[in-house]
Amino acid sequence: MQLKQVDVVENISSEDFKTNYYDTRKPLVIRGLAKQWAAYQKWNWDYFKEIVGQKEVGIYNNVKSDAYTPVNKADDYVKFGEYIDMIRQGPAQWRIFLFNIFSHAPQLADDFAYPTHLMKGFVKRAPMLFTGGQGAVTHMHFDIDLSHIVHTQFIGRKRVLLFPFEEQHKLYRKPYEVLSLADYTNYYDAEKSKLDLQKFPAINYTRGYDIILEHGDTLFMPAGYWHHMEYLESGFAMSLRALNNSFSGKMKGLWNIVGMRNIDTLMKKVRPQQWYNWKQKKILADAAKEITTAQ
Repeated sequence: MQLKQVDVVENISSEDFKTNYYDTRKPLVIRGLAKQWAAYQKWNWDYFKEIVGQKEVGIYNNVKSDAYTPVNKADDYVKFGEYIDMIRQGPAQWRIFLFNIFSHAPQLADDFAYPTHLMKGFVKRAPMLFTGGQGAVTHMHFDIDLSHIVHTQFIGRKRVLLFPFEEQHKLYRKPYEVLSLADYTNYYDAEKSKLDLQKFPAINYTRGYDIILEHGDTLFMPAGYWHHMEYLESGFAMSLRALNNSFSGKMKGLWNIVGMRNIDTLMKKVRPQQWYNWKQKKILADAAKEITTAQ
């Protein structure tokens, strides 16, 4: 992989952001944005436990999905307060994603402001919380609706691997899915890495970004960007979504949700192994073309 650091600024003007990052689809970390919010100081484990600790949530382990694994199916269900106690005690490879904590505690929406001076089209009914214990992994994928993401980290550190959408075949994208066939866990540690570059050689030709997010860091992740995230410490983040600013991007996102995903779900039910085998052949063929082009 050919990786570089994401640009980092304390603050940025709307003109600079639009010209150099939004229009060019280039990621950016803004360190000062969340520091203006009440949430920067207010949100912590004790506060969340107090207001939503009794709510049941689905939790997920680090196992990658296969031909028989339903996408986004929780591996267990616990009360949010119990989950917080579990991950605070030390390494715990359990995470929560797409948790709409605001539906249970709407007062939290008063603790932050949508950065509408940077972009328009925020889906204000769906801010989401992402939580993980130390060692938890969000495997390589891109967001199915192709929205722009403003992702702010609270508590703990998280390491993020980013790639433009166009790198999809070098990343071994599964057809009709938003996931990669390869496992990028601990990609930054040669001794612990699960990334098999002999099995997936096209990854050597990828060009992307590597960044560590800390408390208060806000990552602008342009529409369609592939991302792999690892919790270096227990922590949580909030994602705000803004609709793709191009008509074609909106239509592709809609197709992914109502067409692509339903076809994949159906085939996994009726012919799971055959579907999986076809996907693997297609993945390897697409990757081989990328290698030939790159050499």
